[in-house]
Amino acid sequence: MIRLRGVTKRFGDNAVLRGVDLDAKPGEFLVVLGPSGAGKSTLLRCMNRLAQADEGAMTVAGLDVAAGRRAAQVRELRRRVAMVFQHHHVVPRLSVVKNVLTGRLGAVSTWSSVLQLFRAADLELAMDCLERVGLAHKARDRTDSLSGGQMQRVGIARALAQRPQVILADEPVASLDPHTARRVLGDLRQACRALGITVVCNLHQVDYAREFGDRIVGLSQGRVLFDRLPDALSEDELNALYAGHAGHAGLQLITPVGGVEGGVDVRIEGRAEGDATTARVDAPALKEA
Repeated sequence: MIRLRGVTKRFGDNAVLRGVDLDAKPGEFLVVLGPSGAGKSTLLRCMNRLAQADEGAMTVAGLDVAAGRRAAQVRELRRRVAMVFQHHHVVPRLSVVKNVLTGRLGAVSTWSSVLQLFRAADLELAMDCLERVGLAHKARDRTDSLSGGQMQRVGIARALAQRPQVILADEPVASLDPHTARRVLGDLRQACRALGITVVCNLHQVDYAREFGDRIVGLSQGRVLFDRLPDALSEDELNALYAGHAGHAGLQLITPVGGVEGGVDVRIEGRAEGDATTARVDAPALKEA
């Protein structure tokens, strides 16, 4: 379903992705774990041509991403590959169901999309997608009346309504509290397993990655550091993942700065002056460090 080989992306002299190899099977929930600046968002953007990789081969949802440069090819890619963003990107004034129906715009005519005319089958599909995320009872409500977590679930329902083969989720729970985050990730995983949709989900949080991921890929400074089943992921690998972000010279200090439910936000400082980042690790990883 997804096969990447040697994917490289540069912005000027800055190499954001450096020869990334990655595979995901149909129906798999793959988590890409790593600190800010690791290249996770750029990786997803290259996979659906929001950004164009400089080198490498990419097959996503049966399409050759690197070769598909024509507008029609890009449109077909984006019909097969849906996105769920960190910020839900709903239209506040529209009803919940109309926001979900925007996921059908690629399947209707231009005039139908302008006039917001959808077939009964599209409405039925939208309601089914809302049911999958527990929001069917909110279908007629204005979307700006919902909580942040509910809006993110509307974004998931909209992606499902697209009937994609792949969903790329970019930090979908970064701004949510732990209870809501688990509900959102659980809804996404359950729906995609039921429908056979492959998910690539970027996360910072180690505990969520272990809880929801079928596999976990560690990305740091544009390189894959590990590709593991959750139970096989070691604390040494996690420490190396975040230490690498703080600088190859090694760790100088790991300081807890907050956290809940067994997870701890830590400040990781490198040996170079000003070389630091904030990341989230679970309590065992911090204890081991």
